[in-house]
Amino acid sequence: MYDQRDPRSTLQAAAPAAKAATAYHGAEYGRFYQDAPQIVRGGEKTWITRGQAFIIVYTEAKAGTVVAREAQEDEYVILAPDPNLSLEVTCSSGTHRMAGNSIAFAPPGGSQVKFLTDGRIVRMFSPKAADLANQSSNATSYASPDPNVAPFKPWPAPPDGFRFRQYSLDVPSEPGRFGRIFRCTTFMVNFLEPRVGARDRKMVSPHHHDDFEQCSLALEGSFIHHLRWPWTTDMNVWREDEHAVCGSPSIAVIPPPAIHTTTSEDPGVNQLVDIFAPPRLDFSSKPGWVINEKDYPMP
Repeated sequence: MYDQRDPRSTLQAAAPAAKAATAYHGAEYGRFYQDAPQIVRGGEKTWITRGQAFIIVYTEAKAGTVVAREAQEDEYVILAPDPNLSLEVTCSSGTHRMAGNSIAFAPPGGSQVKFLTDGRIVRMFSPKAADLANQSSNATSYASPDPNVAPFKPWPAPPDGFRFRQYSLDVPSEPGRFGRIFRCTTFMVNFLEPRVGARDRKMVSPHHHDDFEQCSLALEGSFIHHLRWPWTTDMNVWREDEHAVCGSPSIAVIPPPAIHTTTSEDPGVNQLVDIFAPPRLDFSSKPGWVINEKDYPMP
């Protein structure tokens, strides 16, 4: 349900779900500003929270800190949202300087990220990173898989092979395009335009997804995530509405088929990032919506 001024109102309607949900998984939240980190060592503090199809790793670190993956099975995301950050990423394609206010996709295999300045990064991994999944603050929530989430399946590899790819987040807005969307084989990341002040209560966007999760990453400001689960014929699986308050930094894992919308609440800048794993076909099918669409083919 989108206002006609919302670019998503032009999306083609999805086909009806193959079957109705008979059980629901609850939403999950990682409030990194108040929760204890899962990793504390040297100049590093790292929080790890997962969904069914992804793992979010939020790290604050001092200059000189190195965070590494020794044997990563697939491509992963490095988000460096703050302009003053400087990083050095070493992977199979060499050593690369990564500036702040950018997003990068690291190839499979061993890799490391070195902080050249104090700052923060957000890394995003598929469920294949079992070690991180087991370290997640909410690992027990997925001891039994969410029955409504489709099995994770990566998108096709880039035609010129896997390598380190970096993109600036400094992308001018365009009429008719929704946010600033980037995709790789495992993720789609939408770095939304920042909103100053509270969201207009007359222009919210309640909607649902049949078989994939949405991760909403709050980097600045505060938000309320509003969720409602459809009624079924079995009242035993009904769930109460949620209006979850999340400051920043935090994530909300919104499961299907919950009806949801999010309102910004802080009087200053509110920065939200929407994350999907694997990429969304409907967003990818809109010409010009995915900034780096030429680098990664669709299925």
